[in-house]
Amino acid sequence: MSRVRLALRVGDLEGSIGFYSKLFGTGPAKRRPGYANFAVAEPALKLVLLEGEPGQATVLDHLGVEVESAEQVGSAAGRLAGEGLETRTETGTTCCYAVQDKVWVHGPGREPWEVYVVKADAESAAPSGGCCS
Repeated sequence: MSRVRLALRVGDLEGSIGFYSKLFGTGPAKRRPGYANFAVAEPALKLVLLEGEPGQATVLDHLGVEVESAEQVGSAAGRLAGEGLETRTETGTTCCYAVQDKVWVHGPGREPWEVYVVKADAESAAPSGGCCS
């Protein structure tokens, strides 16, 4: 099963967790400092909340498609490059408290999209402090 990923940078993480728990009828699947994600079954959605500056308006951080295997990430990378899109591949990267393989592309408005697979859970958001860019 694949599902769309929507990552939002929010100014009130706890308030956002409360709101999205009510909206989707489920609590977060994973919570870490400054981070929460929801694995929503219907509609098939991975909603990620990233803590921003207090009081800031919610903004789109990035979009994605979660797939089931590294082979599907590789296939997506080949297909996207074959379509003439500039791609950037990451293998075994730690991001959003998970070890992932992914390929990045940007839409016409420079919105970042990733096709990714979660390979394992991780204890940190990212070794260098930043991810999903």
